[in-house]
Amino acid sequence: MYFEKKVLADIISNPVFQACLFSWFSAQFIKTMIGLFSGKIHSLKSLSESLIWRTGGFPSSHTALVTTLTTCVGFRSGVSSDTFMLAFCFLMVTIRDALGVRRASGLQAKKLNELGNELSDKQMIDYKPIKEILGHRPMEVIFGAILGFFIGLGFAVL
Repeated sequence: MYFEKKVLADIISNPVFQACLFSWFSAQFIKTMIGLFSGKIHSLKSLSESLIWRTGGFPSSHTALVTTLTTCVGFRSGVSSDTFMLAFCFLMVTIRDALGVRRASGLQAKKLNELGNELSDKQMIDYKPIKEILGHRPMEVIFGAILGFFIGLGFAVL
């Protein structure tokens, strides 16, 4: 039991982990505030979902987190280290996924919802819409990367 507590304490006290957590929460907070002020959040449930869980939107929290990780690892281990190369490749996969596969899935979901709603309006089927926002626009990913870089930089030099 002591070993498990020690490992958990080591993870939580790790500055790279703290930087990544701060980056993710910062991006989610910004996303939530944008949703709140633009009138897209109408309930406490929607507010808590946006703050903790909701994907898509401005900025990309996934990109912010992985950029923070890559920045911290670069400063701590050096940009020529294997660990940095792993983090950098992970960053590239994350960005590609946000802009490519997940974005395409979101666009497909939008078209499916349009078709489903049209068929439902004609009373041909009973249709329940599916989630459309899965990926990101390029600016959402770019801002997530900028946010993540500066948070990583801040944690790395302090």
